[in-house]
Amino acid sequence: MTKHRPIPSFAVPADVPISNLNTTPLIDVMLVLLIMFIITIPIATHKVPLDLPNGTPTTREPIVHRLDLDADGRITLDGQAVGLGELRTRLQPLEANPDADLVFRADGAAPYGRFDEVLAEVRRAGITRLGMVGNEEFARALY
Repeated sequence: MTKHRPIPSFAVPADVPISNLNTTPLIDVMLVLLIMFIITIPIATHKVPLDLPNGTPTTREPIVHRLDLDADGRITLDGQAVGLGELRTRLQPLEANPDADLVFRADGAAPYGRFDEVLAEVRRAGITRLGMVGNEEFARALY
């Protein structure tokens, strides 16, 4: 009687079906999907708090105050030069007046750090009625 030697797994004849499934490509796809979910979920959860007006619109005439930031980083409020340190105290009366609106115009060449500092002072002053002006030239350039 002759003994049959087992066929090694690396030498499977062509007519014998493969009985195991190669899971390496499936694991690769799963890891790519997992990485994509990890990357996109934090982006989807970022949100900016925005207070939208509710109720009926009023016909009041707002008192518009203008805050400017020029290319050199100088700040002016209603045409008068203001330092960053005194900006908050100058803006607090505007916050107390419900008819006062503030519009902010920053020169396109103004330093971003200075722009950010001015917006931070506006927020610290409690200003909630703020409009941005001066970006119309950039909107036309894009379209």
